[in-house]
Amino acid sequence: MARKERPLEGEDGPLRQFAAALRRLRHEAGSPPYRDLAARAHYSVATLSGAASGRRLPSLDVTLSYVRACGGETQEWERRWHAVAAQLSAEASESEPEPEEEDPGEGGAHGTPYVGLAAFRTEDAGLFFGRERLLEDFLATLARQRVVALVGASGAGKSSLLHAGLLPRLCARTPPRSVHVLTPGPHPLGRVRQALDAHRSGDGELVLVVDQFEEVFTVCADPDERARCITALVEAARSPGSRCRVVLGVRADFYAHCTRYDALVEVLRDAQVLVGPMSAAELRRAVVEPARRAGLTVEGALQATLVAHAHGQVGVLPLLSHALLETWRRRRGAALTLDGFHAAGGFEGALAQSAETLYGSLSARQQRLAQQIFVHLIALGEGTEDTKRPVAREELNQDADTATVLARAARLRLLTLDDGRVELTHEALIRAWPRLRGWLTDDRERLRLHRRLTDAARAWEALGRDSGALYRGTRLDLARDLAATRPDGLTTGERAFLEASTAAEAAAGNTARRRARRLRTLVALLAALVVVAGAATTQAVRAEDEVTRQRNDAVAQNLADSATDLANTEPGLAVQLSLTAYRLSPTAKTRDGLASTLMTATPAHAKEVLALAYRPDGRQLATASGDHTARLWRMHGTDSPVAEATLSGHGDDVRAVSYRPDGRTLATGSADGSVRLWDTADPSRPAVLASLTGQGGDVRSLAFSPDGRTLATSGTDGGVGLWDVTDAARPALLTRLSGHRDAVRSVAFSPDGRTLASAGEDRTVRLTDVADPGRPQPLAVLEGHDSAVFSVAFGPDGHTLAAASGGRTAIRLWNVTDPRRPAPLAVLAGHTDVVGSVVFSPDGRTLASASDDRTVRVWSVARPAHPGLLSTLTGHLTAVSSVAFSPDGAVLASGGFDATVRLAGTDEARVIADACAHTGPRITRAQWSAHLPYVAYSPPCSGLEQRR
Repeated sequence: MARKERPLEGEDGPLRQFAAALRRLRHEAGSPPYRDLAARAHYSVATLSGAASGRRLPSLDVTLSYVRACGGETQEWERRWHAVAAQLSAEASESEPEPEEEDPGEGGAHGTPYVGLAAFRTEDAGLFFGRERLLEDFLATLARQRVVALVGASGAGKSSLLHAGLLPRLCARTPPRSVHVLTPGPHPLGRVRQALDAHRSGDGELVLVVDQFEEVFTVCADPDERARCITALVEAARSPGSRCRVVLGVRADFYAHCTRYDALVEVLRDAQVLVGPMSAAELRRAVVEPARRAGLTVEGALQATLVAHAHGQVGVLPLLSHALLETWRRRRGAALTLDGFHAAGGFEGALAQSAETLYGSLSARQQRLAQQIFVHLIALGEGTEDTKRPVAREELNQDADTATVLARAARLRLLTLDDGRVELTHEALIRAWPRLRGWLTDDRERLRLHRRLTDAARAWEALGRDSGALYRGTRLDLARDLAATRPDGLTTGERAFLEASTAAEAAAGNTARRRARRLRTLVALLAALVVVAGAATTQAVRAEDEVTRQRNDAVAQNLADSATDLANTEPGLAVQLSLTAYRLSPTAKTRDGLASTLMTATPAHAKEVLALAYRPDGRQLATASGDHTARLWRMHGTDSPVAEATLSGHGDDVRAVSYRPDGRTLATGSADGSVRLWDTADPSRPAVLASLTGQGGDVRSLAFSPDGRTLATSGTDGGVGLWDVTDAARPALLTRLSGHRDAVRSVAFSPDGRTLASAGEDRTVRLTDVADPGRPQPLAVLEGHDSAVFSVAFGPDGHTLAAASGGRTAIRLWNVTDPRRPAPLAVLAGHTDVVGSVVFSPDGRTLASASDDRTVRVWSVARPAHPGLLSTLTGHLTAVSSVAFSPDGAVLASGGFDATVRLAGTDEARVIADACAHTGPRITRAQWSAHLPYVAYSPPCSGLEQRR
């Protein structure tokens, strides 16, 4: 019989109530002894009994393990834990003495040994520990190279290394270097030129540090200025007699953007310093040394917990620093304790608690303003993670409530107010604050519309309010709808821009009507002249036909653009406009526009769709997502897929899915380093057969051999694993392939199963003989890509290999008839951004490619040496991550970062013929007049053809 627990002591507060609820849960489970719970939960008896003691809040992991062991609902308890942690944090904050007023961006310089979310500044150099070895490597590289890039993930500590590591060392040299630090902002060329001009008359060498270089791509909206800025930086460093060195701090997920510029590719080839995760010893120095300098100690249990959480994690340093800051605020005397860490909310919860504390302290109107401000400070990712977006203070409203929100957020170090700019203190807030992620996810397209409106209004002001920069047509309609739904969300400048656009549209309408009257008069006069000059009748008719054709071409092109803009808000109307455009002028653009509006769009996951695969019989589709799940869908042509099951259990993004040729087994690969094999014979009740954990690093790609006996896995550790899955319930590692110098992003078997292709971030594709998978033999290395290779695919005949990357050689085709002597066939140009996925159609005559430029392109490869573009599909709102043909080749499926799966028919003639079956109500005269004011009303579909 279970020993009776001690009564709960203390006041009836949130902690006591939480412990009492845990005890009730255990009682409802039959009061199992803690010894039995410990066996189920894999925590000690003391830890589990302490969780229900009411003396302190247990960690989230301990709480959820306790709940699972008692058969409770983990999601409900996770919400309850966060609520209690936030309440305890708020109570702790209220009991603290009010701090003195300080600069919102300041950190360690004011007595706190940790800087929180903010990057270390030069004056914080005395608190900057753990990166000594990396700093020496960086200084050595800078001594050899005139342009150096510091590349690392968001949260890896790039800005801190530059400001608190590099700058003090450069300034301490004899003679000291002249150092200028800048961030690009919306007009990076002006900032670069200003820095260079200021140094021309000075002595010595200038080190120009461009921190957050990714702003050149995310904040600067002018491609020409972006290119000129990059050219100016490179020329300043490499021109004869130069006295300038350039340092670029670049986020890793924007590195592919750098490869589009030849000048950067050339100078950075041997001048990159990568910022990886800190070692355990380095983490311990970063935790302990700042406290020691301040006369404090860090409890051993807290050291171990922090190092265990952060070790091997590249982007967690801001969360670590913020958790330490909040733990310092809850210190016991001169000691930072594990209890204080738990009270702060733990590793990631500390940041969420701070943000929720801010939100809870605001009035209802201030909360609405906080939502508008925070989302306004984020640049939505296009195939990359969302990034922070600094804005000028005047872009935000100037009222007292806005000032209150900014001041309180800055006081908690969530925002930084500096030099007339407002920005998120760190992008870690985007990942760690669930409420902010919800704001970004719930209405992402509306946020994009608002961001485009903001940029357009700024450009209009910059051009002296030139009427040519105003909105017209569909864009104006969408912007007015945005203003109607969120009137408080627009700034004064945006409202002025909308009012001017509306006035200009009204004036243009009056002008158009006058032109129409004049045109009718001229037509009447022309008709009279034709009657008089009968001999010229034939020529006049031909001229009129030519004028009509030219008019139709122009109208059709504009109409195709308008239809694309409407595809996600009014799909039925978009199809009718696209069909009208195609009938007016059947060009490649109008045909592609029609095909794009006819794509079936299905919201598939809560976050981005990262991979998809058809079951060999074509009746099921598997999708993988950043929401940590995979899903199974019942398919019927291009009809909307029907969800059948959700595969849960991975602890991070699911990045790859692949069906075994028999269709009964599905493999899923995750960023948590695991591969799971699922029995999907009954799609409504999929079951885990086995879990493979020997790949190492993020799992990026999976492929079954044609006979289904071998599974290839690859990931960020640079290796490829070959597994014997003859018995899917007992997989065994056969061997691991080496050779790639960086992450392996894609693997594919040849149709005969004898050759494996692997594509890597080292810009190569490797071919390996795997006829005997236990004794693989290298065959050849394919080179020529100017950036990482993200996808490979064999043609059905096994003679052609497609490889996809970024830059000028985005897609390359190779003749691999003799895999020991592959020969280049062709380069497919047309995408304007990284290509992340390629796949051949089942008959091998076409190739589909998915790109970060938000398009899917279909190419004719019937003659691989002479490929040609067939069509461009533009339905996705964001980067397209993956693409797959159905086994019968009739459907092309694509998944994107907009969290949707889209389906397109591949039979062009049938798609066009059946277009009217995919519209809603027939286009009205008013809608027709709004989009085709000079064309007689002629709906493309009759009421009988249409269905909803």
